[in-house]
Amino acid sequence: MAPSDRTPASADRPDEQSAFAVFRPRRGRQVAYGFAALTLVLFAVIAVLLPGPAEGGTWRPGDKVFFAGVGVAIALLLWRFASIRAVPSRDGLTVRNLFTTRTLDWAEVLEVRFSGGDPWVSLGLADTDTLAVMAIQKADADFGRAEAGRLAALVQALGEAPGGPDDPEVTLD
Repeated sequence: MAPSDRTPASADRPDEQSAFAVFRPRRGRQVAYGFAALTLVLFAVIAVLLPGPAEGGTWRPGDKVFFAGVGVAIALLLWRFASIRAVPSRDGLTVRNLFTTRTLDWAEVLEVRFSGGDPWVSLGLADTDTLAVMAIQKADADFGRAEAGRLAALVQALGEAPGGPDDPEVTLD
């Protein structure tokens, strides 16, 4: 790859790469992938073993396909949960939660909260909205707290008016 095809040299520094690493949950992701695989296998086996009219049962082929389809739908929902993430860049943060994806400029983030009984990080936004960042979860314990701290540092470093009255407020547990 030619040097002109790559990102700027500063993005090649290890500290820069780790600062802009993608936020992903650990435990929730592992559990979701495991249950998705288990769901697919379980629903497929049950669909195959349901007694049809030839075996004296009442399950027709369409019923079996529907049952297997329910298993696929559940597995897809679990896969979507496993794929939640937050992608930081110099320009902002793209948050992919379970059903929505939203891209923010750093200046839009006024507060980073990860305390109390919150299961994941919440961002207080300039438009008075609150955005959950499901990619940083309390279930990940120390790793989750470290990731919340890294996100708060990015917000403070890249948000508008560092040190001024609009400096982001950080509330970490």
